Parts: sequence; C-alpha cells; structure tokens
Amino acid sequence: MKKQTAVLLSIIIIYCSCNNIKSEKANTAADTTATKTTEGVTLPQPYATKSVQNFSKVIGWPQGKSPIAQQGFTVKAFAIDLINPRNVYQAPNGDIFVAESNTELKGAKKIAADLSGKTKSQRLGASANRVTLLRDKNGDGIPDVRSVYLSNLNQPYGILVIGNSFYVGCTDGLWKFPYNSSDTVIKSAGKEILDLPKGGYNNHWTRNIIANKDESKIFIAVGSGSNAGEHGAQNEIRRADILEVNTDGSGETVYASGLRNPNGIALQPGTGVLYSSVNERDELGDNLVPDYFTSVKQGGFYGWPYSYFGQHPDPRLKDSMRNDLVAKAIVPDVTLGAHVAALGLTFYNGNMFPAKYKNGAFIGEHGSWNRSQLSGYKVVFVPFKNGKPGNPEDFLTGFLADANKEEVYGRPVNLTTLKDGSLLLADDSGNTVWRISYNK
Repeated sequence: MKKQTAVLLSIIIIYCSCNNIKSEKANTAADTTATKTTEGVTLPQPYATKSVQNFSKVIGWPQGKSPIAQQGFTVKAFAIDLINPRNVYQAPNGDIFVAESNTELKGAKKIAADLSGKTKSQRLGASANRVTLLRDKNGDGIPDVRSVYLSNLNQPYGILVIGNSFYVGCTDGLWKFPYNSSDTVIKSAGKEILDLPKGGYNNHWTRNIIANKDESKIFIAVGSGSNAGEHGAQNEIRRADILEVNTDGSGETVYASGLRNPNGIALQPGTGVLYSSVNERDELGDNLVPDYFTSVKQGGFYGWPYSYFGQHPDPRLKDSMRNDLVAKAIVPDVTLGAHVAALGLTFYNGNMFPAKYKNGAFIGEHGSWNRSQLSGYKVVFVPFKNGKPGNPEDFLTGFLADANKEEVYGRPVNLTTLKDGSLLLADDSGNTVWRISYNK
C-alpha cells in the first residue's frame, strides 16, 4: 500500500509540475503583448504557435535545373561537384576561393539528427575542411584552373587577402599564410595568430572575416554557443560578437555584441559602415524571432540572449534577466522574417546590374527548420536610398522543389560581388557555386 501511495504521489507531482510549466508558459505569453518596433513591425507573442522541427529534404539539382532570377538575369553553374561550399571570396587578382566545410556530428548527436530528419537537410558527415581555388584566366565566366589551395583545416569559412597575407577563419582560430598571387597552392606553412572559441550551436561554428575600410583591422563574426544562453554566460565568452583585431591578431576588442549569429558581414560601399545579416533565436514559435539585417554600431549591444528586436525580453531568461542590457539593446534596421537563416551578405558595387541594385545588399537565406512551413531558401535584395536600407525583395528563388514534401534542390549561403559585376553564390547542399549575370 505504501509503495502504491508513493508511486501515486510521484505521478501527482510530475503531473502538477508539467501543468505548472504549461501554465507558466501560457502566463508568460499572455503577459507579453504584441508590440510594434520603431520600424512598424508587429511581433507575435512568444509561444503563440508551437515550436516545431520541420527539416527540409535536399534532393540535389536535376540536370538543366538552376535557381530562378529576376527577368534579364542569367544563372549558370560556375563550379560543380564541390563538397559543401559555404563561402566564396574574390582576391584582388580575380581568383575565386571557396571554403568547403560543414557541421560534423558523431555518436549520440548523429543518431538524434537521423531520427529528427536533420541529416536529410544538410551534410553532417566528415567535412572537406579545405579551400579551393578557381581561376578564370580568359574572363568568360568559366574557371580554367581548379586546385585545392589549402587543406587539413579545421572547418574553414572566412577568407581574406591583405597585401602578401592570406587569412582563413577556422572554427577554432584565425590563421595567416604567406600569399603569392600567382600560386595555385599554398606552399608555405601558416600560423594561428588568434585562438577562437570553437564549435557552436547548430551551424554557429563558422568564423567569417573581412577587413575594415583601410585594411588595418580584421572583423571576425563569432556566433553564439547556444540557442538562447541555456548553457550559461561562461559558455558565451567572446561569442555572439563581432570581434576586431589588428592584422597580426593582436589588440582584440569586442566591436559589437548581443548578435546571436552575425555570419554575414560586409562594408557599405563608400561609407565603410559595417553591416551584418543576423540569424536569430529559435523555439519561440513559427514567427519569432525575425532574422535581421542591420548596420552595426561600434560598442553596440543588440539584445541576445536577453531580448530581441530591441527591448522584447526573452521569457526563458526571466530568472537571469539583465535589464540594464535590455534597456540599451539596439533595434535592427530591417526584418527578414523568422527562421529564414540569414547567413550570407554582399553589397553590390559593380556596374553590370541595373542602377537600382547599385550599392544595395544581397542576402543569402539558408532556410528554416523551426517553422511549420518552410521559409527562406532564397536570396533577397535590400535596396538603399540616401544611404539607408529599404524593404527586402526576392531576387533569387527556385531552391524549393516541392514545398508540400519539404524538398529542396539546394540551400544558398554566402555571396560575393565580382570585379566584372556579376554575383557568385555558394550553394552548400547543392554542392555548387552559381554565377548570376545580367543581359544588357
């Protein structure tokens, strides 16, 4: 009898605990009224809809199929049969470098990914961990030379050439190599000039790098190590930040913070102002929290993990809330929609495209997994007027093969504007780099 009573009491305690959790979430949602940001964006309440796992299924590009651009543009494969190309970069001499790398899961994490369907949405096996060189010698838009420029790296992403130095942002450090523009393979040993916090939540292992306007400093994008700070503040040191260092790796400062995953970073043409496309947090519902595109102020704080889109507190952080930080959280410039995974960014400073695109921004949206209906899986364009960003508009679509089956051909990531005025896009799951040109 005593044993049965104990079991019954345990069940009651568990039941009450579960109901308390549900009630707590319901009360939190009820207390958080929908508000408008200074840009007039209406945000839903947290938990207004259930948080779901809805992974896409990558089926690859059929023969003759390609992404769909706006009228007048042509999309052609620039390089195929790559292994998860995440980033593209053009060196001053015109060479194209491609970072081939991906999330690597093993053991229990790999089993969990198999069960959830995540392994169908992206490459999660062994990473190529290399940088490939593509050289178009005659300027016909087709590479004449292809070589493995660097190998045996630890999840490389960011690529940068400054003078006679070749930099690579790996997940655990910033590397510097001697650079000779005529070489097709790095011939000299490199040196890690800065240690970085490695790994990260989901795809937050990427370390994008760009130079400032006079190339005296390097910006490094370091995503968070968690979704919403659930592993504690110690886990987030030097994370969810854009760091700034000298070109020898010294003098590190936090340029801006509270940016959950500021993977896309680029300088606005002319002004040199730093902008970022930021991948925001998950598990608050279908339409929270919007990813965004914003100018980045030196010393600025953008909310993560305590708040989002300015002063909207994350209900999961109520017991560790930093009201002092929430009070100064900066509202981003442009909302891109929830869970679109805004990862890529380039400003268009070329002369091939129509005038409306001049000095505007292209953003690669890798696509959702935490939304009941897929979102993202496209490239959007943000026009600028008088130096300020406007509303985003679709530029490159066609990545969704069958929305009802969650099937996609590929997934866009980062972009770069080429010297000839065309655009290159890394499609990691499609194992392709696409070139977008305009037919005048």
